[in-house]
Parts: sequence; C-alpha cells; structure tokens
Amino acid sequence: MDIKRLLDKMSLKEKLYQLQQLDSNVIMYDENMPVTGILQKLELDENYIFETGSLLNSFGAKRTIEIQKNFLMHSKNKIPTVIMQDVVRGYKTLYPINLGLSCSFDMDLCEKCASMAAKEASVDGVHMTFAPMLDVSRDARWGRVMETSGEDTYLTCEIAKATTRGFQGDGKTYGLGVGCKHMAGYGAPESGKDYNLSDMSEITLREIYLPPYKASIDEGAMLVMAGQQTLNGVPCVLNSHLMKDILRDEWGFDGIVISDYNCLASTVDHGYSESHKQAVELAMQSEMNMEMATTCVVKYGEELVNEGKVSIEQIDKAVLRILKVKEKLGLFENPYRYADPNEANKILGCKEHKELARIASEESAVLLKNDCVLPFSKDVKSVALIGPLADEKQIVGSWWCAYDKNETVTVLEGIKNLLPYVKINYAMGCGLELDATDISQIDEAVELAKESDIVILCVGEDMRDSGESKSKAFLELSPAQKELIRRVTESNKNTATVLFTGRPLVLTEENKTAGAILNVFFPGTEGGNAIANLLFGNSVPCGKLTMSFPHNVGQCPVYYNHFKTGNYRTDDTKRMVFKSGYIDGPNKPLYPFGYGLSYTDFEYSSHKISSDIINDNGKITASVKVKNIGKYKAKEIVQMYIQDLFGSVVRPVKELRGFKKIELSPNEEKTVEFEITEDTLAFVGADLKRKAEKGRFRIFIGNSSEIEPFAEFEYK
Repeated sequence: MDIKRLLDKMSLKEKLYQLQQLDSNVIMYDENMPVTGILQKLELDENYIFETGSLLNSFGAKRTIEIQKNFLMHSKNKIPTVIMQDVVRGYKTLYPINLGLSCSFDMDLCEKCASMAAKEASVDGVHMTFAPMLDVSRDARWGRVMETSGEDTYLTCEIAKATTRGFQGDGKTYGLGVGCKHMAGYGAPESGKDYNLSDMSEITLREIYLPPYKASIDEGAMLVMAGQQTLNGVPCVLNSHLMKDILRDEWGFDGIVISDYNCLASTVDHGYSESHKQAVELAMQSEMNMEMATTCVVKYGEELVNEGKVSIEQIDKAVLRILKVKEKLGLFENPYRYADPNEANKILGCKEHKELARIASEESAVLLKNDCVLPFSKDVKSVALIGPLADEKQIVGSWWCAYDKNETVTVLEGIKNLLPYVKINYAMGCGLELDATDISQIDEAVELAKESDIVILCVGEDMRDSGESKSKAFLELSPAQKELIRRVTESNKNTATVLFTGRPLVLTEENKTAGAILNVFFPGTEGGNAIANLLFGNSVPCGKLTMSFPHNVGQCPVYYNHFKTGNYRTDDTKRMVFKSGYIDGPNKPLYPFGYGLSYTDFEYSSHKISSDIINDNGKITASVKVKNIGKYKAKEIVQMYIQDLFGSVVRPVKELRGFKKIELSPNEEKTVEFEITEDTLAFVGADLKRKAEKGRFRIFIGNSSEIEPFAEFEYK
C-alpha cells in the first residue's frame, strides 16, 4: 500500500474523520444506513461516517466483520477502520487485576497472560488494546491503583516490556497492536482523587513516571494514550513538552497519540482551552492524532485550516501516522485481521486459558499473616464458609470485555470442587457496603464457626469500589466486616481470612485479631479454584506486595523508595522530637513493598559481591545463597536493592534493581546472582540527564524492601 499516495487522494474532510474515534455503537451496519440520533447529537456527517479512523469496542467477531465490510463498501478510499478496546486484564478469560498479577514478580507469566488476552480479543475482532496501563502509583486512595503494577518504576518497566510483547505476539499468529496509557503522571493525582491535578518536578517525572512508557514503546507499542489530568498545570493531551518535546523529539515515537475518553473537550472544563475550537488548535500543536468519543476535530478542523491556525501539513502528519499503524496491523491486506466467529467460539474461555488464569491467581496471592493456621488439612470434616464474598461472583473484579461474570468460580464453588466430600456451613455474616454497620447476621456466623473444624472468612471491597473515579478517603473495612472478623476469629482459632481488594487497605486491627490473612486481590475467572488450592496446600503462596499497605490512611502516599530528610527519624517505634514523622503513628507501612509470607521458611546466607569497585563499562556480581528450611516445596522472590549514598540530587533510601523467582524443595539450596552495571546505578540528575555518578553505593539482597545492606562498593 502506497500510504503517501493514498493521503494525497483524500479530501480535507476525509482526513479529519481519520482523526476521529467513535464508539462502535454509533456505526450501524444496516444496509439502509440511517443516521441515528447519536450521529445527529454528535453533529457527524452521514456521508463521511465511513471515513472514521477508529472505533471503540468490538462486540464480537461477527459484528466487526459486518462493520468493516460496510467501511470498505462506503469509504471513498476504501480505508479500513481500526477497532480498539480496553483489553486490560483479559478478554473472556480474566486473570487477576494488574496490581495482583504484578505481585507474582513473574515476567513470563505476565507475558503469557497478555498473550492469552490478545488471542481471545483478536479472534473476536479487536485490533488494538489500550494496555498496558503504566501509571506508577504510590497512593492507595486512588481507585485506579488496581490497574497499575504498583509503586515501583523498575518493576513497572519490566512488566511493561513483558505485557507489550505478550499482547503483540510474534506477528504470525493472534495478537493486538499495543496502546500504552496514560501518559503521564496520571497515577499521582493530588489527594488521590481521580482526574485531579498532578504536580511534580521534571526530575520526578523523568525518573519515576516516564520510564515505563519508554519501555513499552521500545518493545513496539504503536499508540500512546494521554492522561486525563493536568500535569504541572497543562492538560496532558495538550502538553507539548510531554507529547512533542519528550515523546516525539527525544524518544522518536512516530505512532498515534490519542486522547482519553472526552479528554480533549474537557480541557475547556480545566480552564485551559477557551473553547473546543481552540482545543483542536492546541491539539495539533502538541501533535495529538486521534480524538476519542468527542468530535471537536471534525467540527472545527476545516474552519481552523481556512483561518490559517492549523496547517494542512499538521493534519497530514497526524493522518499519516494513523494510516501507518493500520498498515503495520495489516488491515489494508486483511481488513478483518483475525476476526473469526467460529474460531472465537472455540478459543474464548477455553480450558487452556482457564488453567492459565488459575495459575496466575495462585502466583499472585500474597500471604500477609499466618500464625500456624494455614495450610488447612484436606482431612477436615466440616468447613464454615463465612463472609459477604464467600459465595459472590463479583470477586472476578472490574474491567472485562466479553466476560460473563456468572462464569466466575466463587470460593464456595472452589471448595466444593476440591473437597466434594466435606460439609460446608455457609453464612454471609454481614453486607458488603462501604459503611455497612448491620451486625444482625453475625451471631449465625459465629455459631457455624463454633461447630466447624475450620473457618474460611471472605471479606474485602465491593468490586465496584475500586477502579476509575473510585477514590477513597478511608481505607478500612466496614464496621460490620471488622466485627465479623473479630467475633468469628475469637470463636474458632482455625480461621483464615481471605481478603479481596483492588488496593492496599488499612488492616492494622485485622493484623492483630486475624490468625491468617491471605490477600488475593480480585483474582479473576478461576478465583475460587485458586483460593481452594492455596488454602489447602495444593499451591503455596509466593506473591510479594508491589504496593505498601499503610498503618493508617494519613500516611498516604507511603512507599518504600522515599528520600531521607535532614531530620530523619531513625527509631520508628516511638515519638521523637524534631524528627520527620508523625506524633501519633509510625512512618513505615504495616506491610512494605516486597513483603509476602510462605508456608515454608527460606534462609539467606553467604551474601557476597565480586568486587568492591566498579569502573566505567564494567560490572560486578552480587550473590546470595537461599535455602528452603521448611517443609513445603515453594517459590521465593529474591530481591536486590541499591542505595546511592550521595548524588547531585538526593537519592532514595533504596531502589529495586533486580529480582529473581526461584523454586526450592525442602532442604534445597541455590545461589542467586545479580549483575550490577553502570546502567544499574544510573538516575536522572540535576541536569535532567540519566547517567551514573561516581561514588559509594550500598547493596541489599533479601525477601522484602525492609532488609539491611550487607556491603558497600564504589563506582570509580
């Protein structure tokens, strides 16, 4: 396809419609093609509707094929549309929410899950996904932390690379074009309120929030979605410094930049654009290429060109980028790409995919506490299954595409599948509402707990309380759930609390009262089967937290890689005068980044570094011996952190710079090695350039971020 020649044939109006993304519901594929009420409301021209560059959401392979046929029939230039969808954490088969999956620290698993999602989505008619979501987030009050990979930039970059590879595939079989989001700083809203402003230094932007997007782009991402918020006073979608200076000029990105839903029009609400017309003018200057949902570009584009405020060259550049992406996706050769209703019926929700979803759920679970309660014996005669989420399909969590939530395996179903011979005594105990105070059902739950061998207590968040626009001022469980946990645990010490959540919660009280806490986040399609395997020892928890759990909400944002201060508090257990801290609580979180227990114990010994000096372009090796000294074969995530003691800007107390997931049988020992290079030590300095600076460093290797250094070395 000669893209340039095609561009030259197009009229200005046809070009403007290529810059438009509409919900696919707007496009009717009836042969008579009447203009719907939606088209009239959006002020779209019926004669150009089939020049629309992109549609949002597929609604199935059959519909995709019908829509595309109509585009090819009615489009003057026979340009196929590209169908995009938020395939965030699965399509038909759902794996754990992203925050949960990140706790697996398993890049191969992340890639396989993304590949599975891409296979299901692409065969069902989707061409591109708005994923991975790469917003680093340190504030649990923000509802969309459930879609992130947590608080650490290094880990998010590794996941960005793995999921981008997984979504894209090898180009020979099923796969999706990748559109990473939301650039940039969207995960750092003031007060944790969604859509709120993000205000940060250029160093923080470049050091913490930008690298994951660069990692995804380097792996082949074709599209970048702009954040919905203002970054340092300028809406991201119109932020020329962000989208042109950095994304285009520095990184050389030549793909599509798309606004988020209603994002361009909302710049008027921000008080940045005087009108929708001016928003389009500014969008062309910042090199935005595609407008999602709203229709400012097609309404005002011609007028702006005629007035000389937008050049035809700017329009052509934007259209050319869109056409190139369509060419890369192979849509000119095969407009239907992988869409196949018959194959979709075989692939979507297949046994193989459900098996992968179950494994992902098991690998993602984090054991927060265990006072010799877990694992339960399979020889038990009776189980009390209690809690508002014990027999609830919504444990699947938010963000799905073609999924029917009734396919979710509940905890009750999972226990029955594993132990069909065991008597299960079920009680809801209380409601799931945020402020639930009704404790009238707790007495029944307590009686069932007393007469049962073991208790499985399923509590947490309502699925609908995490996600977009689901910010919280309080992070504790409801009063009713707190009372349920306290009384049931008192009545039977063999009680395991299973926690479902889309974000870190304040569990200070529960950490004192519960005998065991297994955090499973929102585990997806196979949640119930995975939880049963974890509780009864078929699988051993190995997940590690990727976002710190605070002692109280007043600590937020709380994260492990903070800076020291001039009056750094060294003793976090007591009130200290003239030190940086709280007079009514600790600085440290309840559960830190990298934390997670197992059913076995691992011993770390023989920490070594190959040299205490590293030179330019050189490397040293850090190693540790890890031994399984417990009774269960299990996996351990070995983590390496580095501290730069002095720099041209203040450096964090430690930063994750490597991790390896190993599996050990009882009494088995392995030596785990990490390579440290000049790049390992690099950071964004006062001159805004990323480089390593000469000086001394400390190294930490262990099982969480709260470990002590074992050696120092010098970069000369």
